[in-house]
Amino acid sequence: MKILGIETSCDETAAAVVEDGARILSNQIASQVEIHARYGGIVPEVASRQHILSIIPILKQAMAEAEAAWSDLAGIAVTIGPGLAGSLLVGVNVAKAIALAQGLPLIGVNHLEGHIYANWLAEHSIDFPVVCLIVSGGHSDLVLMRGHGDYVVLGRTRDDAAGEAFDKAARILGLGYPGGPAIEQAARAGTASIQLPRAWLKGSSDFSFSGVKTALLRLVEGGKVSSVADAAASFQQAVIDVLVAKTVAVAEERRVKQILLAGGVASNELLRNWLAEKSPLPVLVPEPILCTDNAAMIAACGYYCLQVGKIDGLDLDVVPSLKLA
Repeated sequence: MKILGIETSCDETAAAVVEDGARILSNQIASQVEIHARYGGIVPEVASRQHILSIIPILKQAMAEAEAAWSDLAGIAVTIGPGLAGSLLVGVNVAKAIALAQGLPLIGVNHLEGHIYANWLAEHSIDFPVVCLIVSGGHSDLVLMRGHGDYVVLGRTRDDAAGEAFDKAARILGLGYPGGPAIEQAARAGTASIQLPRAWLKGSSDFSFSGVKTALLRLVEGGKVSSVADAAASFQQAVIDVLVAKTVAVAEERRVKQILLAGGVASNELLRNWLAEKSPLPVLVPEPILCTDNAAMIAACGYYCLQVGKIDGLDLDVVPSLKLA
């Protein structure tokens, strides 16, 4: 069963064809990073206009790479939220047009759920229940997944998400945008020798990264940072320490069988290695290209939604602040 996935939640225009929720036949992504880098962050109006320009060429490339005709598809899966309203509207309206024209089922997908299902695109088996750490520019969530579509949110960020914190730290250190890769690259030349706070929020599985960002800002403003590389390494370590410790604690408390890692920050090498080292349970992580926003994960999620009859009507709308559970 082949599903066409469409993803336009933020600043990547993506389309992919996935077979049986696991086999990627195509995965095309048009990035807007260079466009938004000049502004130091994403400009929503610019992003939505760029999606309009890119969506049809990307769809054609995805279908051509998969060597698929419309008649080969079993459904159209599209991100409906969370994300930027203007960006989401482009993908949803195109998906609705294709579904109507081709008589195909339409499946609205939660972007965060899509990130989780990137793990089904790797060559490993998943045994429920699992704990999933979703870390991206807008989200830092700890989720218990008891089965397909069965989620309990155990913890989330109270302020800055991990990816947002990386972006702000990179701006403070003059490393540019996007912040996550910039911090990771600079950190390779430094050591985590600068003392920065960790917000443990005892008794809670929530996260908070605003304080460590503010602490870094105060050090820089006070002229107490002599090495940008050391500052980057120290900030990265502070954020990842908390992510890893809380994830492992929740997984042990809930007695799950595996830990899944998902979201753009999941492509961070230190996070991937540190979680695998500290966890007594198997840790499953998608390839880096499947951690950042892509349509293959949306198609994979759409396949499992279709299996249980989750089909939407042509009145499907975007939900920019959509929650996972």
